[in-house]
Amino acid sequence: MDSLTLATDDATSSLKTVLHVGCGMADPAKLPADAFPAENWRELRLDIDASVMPDIVASITDMQVLSEGAVDAVWSSHNLEHLRAHEVPLALSEFFRVLRPGGFALMTMPDLQRVAALVAQGLLEEPAYISSAGPIAPIDILYGYRPSIEGGNDFMAHRTGFTVGSLSAHLIRTGFVDVQVESDGRFALWARGVRPA
Repeated sequence: MDSLTLATDDATSSLKTVLHVGCGMADPAKLPADAFPAENWRELRLDIDASVMPDIVASITDMQVLSEGAVDAVWSSHNLEHLRAHEVPLALSEFFRVLRPGGFALMTMPDLQRVAALVAQGLLEEPAYISSAGPIAPIDILYGYRPSIEGGNDFMAHRTGFTVGSLSAHLIRTGFVDVQVESDGRFALWARGVRPA
């Protein structure tokens, strides 16, 4: 298959493109408005699950349908932890490849260091917080949300994890610059890296 060339019409030609990987069902609220205000950005949705009707059906470890430098940003919310450890460099390399020079990747995922503190206290199955899906325990953060997996959604299983230090190292090894990785002080890491201009 040839690489996808992003066509734009006059109404969207001035907008930047954010590739929303692992997008799930369409919902504009899934894009962080402070990073991707609707008046400046258009969303291109990519997911491995065709049932969520993405613009592109593909794995984040192989996005060859997109040409190099095709997008201005990549947004990844709770995707990398679903990969096996050896697949993480593949996904980050794909994020890097599809970004235009000067473009950035923004991502969030569980903070295993915070979760480990609860596990060390013996609170593996006690709710750490309540989400819109229901109570989330450390075991769900470590291995994936149990009710979703029990319901047959194996895409929700977690196969690897990250701390501030490990994620920073992955991004730097990939070639990202201006790397920033922070814990939100609860149970999530937030990371940003730029493809050099």
